[in-house]
Amino acid sequence: MDSNIEASPYKWPHDSSFNTKTTALVVIDMQKDFCSPGGYMEYQQYDITPARKIIPRIQDLLTAFRSHGFPIYHTREGHRPDLSTLSSRELHRSRNNASGLGIGDKGPMGRLLIRGEKGHDIVDELYPFDGENVIDKPGRSAFQHTELRLMLSIKGIRNLVICGVTTDVCVHSTLREANDNGFDCVLVEDCAAASTGPLHEFAVESIKEEGGIFGAVTTSDKILAALGVGPDEKVNGAPKEVVKSEV
Repeated sequence: MDSNIEASPYKWPHDSSFNTKTTALVVIDMQKDFCSPGGYMEYQQYDITPARKIIPRIQDLLTAFRSHGFPIYHTREGHRPDLSTLSSRELHRSRNNASGLGIGDKGPMGRLLIRGEKGHDIVDELYPFDGENVIDKPGRSAFQHTELRLMLSIKGIRNLVICGVTTDVCVHSTLREANDNGFDCVLVEDCAAASTGPLHEFAVESIKEEGGIFGAVTTSDKILAALGVGPDEKVNGAPKEVVKSEV
């Protein structure tokens, strides 16, 4: 296993400390409400195709990280059934779409973005293994109103490999706050997706400004190569090219 990964604008991590003691994989919000038909994202009038496309790549990452014994964290965005974690502004905002439906309203997989409902859970293809931590968060950043920061500190983690949805919202919010908390972060750009192509591309490019102001950006192929996984060894045969989210 290599001590760093080819990335832009610097080889990541900056101090060549890529190993199972210092580094964790964080999979952001790959939930049915965001990635499956009939979920919250479709009620927001967005195409879920970009989110579906990254699932095979994230499967390959999970397989590789699990085989090496890296710590893995999965996050889920959602609220208590009584909506006590939901502000009136956020409820209003979530219903400000053509369907008129938002957080807490009934959908095919239960109430949208409510903990305990089918839609709130992680997609079957990426479901956590026993022993992998699941972080339930009421907002965008996985560090706000959760125990993630404490859990990472206890394990001595200082490097985060980040993927999931959406690139411009929950992924970016988590990455930015991680950066402010002293973590060296890398976004796996072909394992992240936004609701539109321009939003994904903006989020990716903003990370790399000023010499990597929020961290670095890489691809799943480069991470797998650093872990010693060749193109022919991918479990799911994910394509090598980077997929850009579609408008």
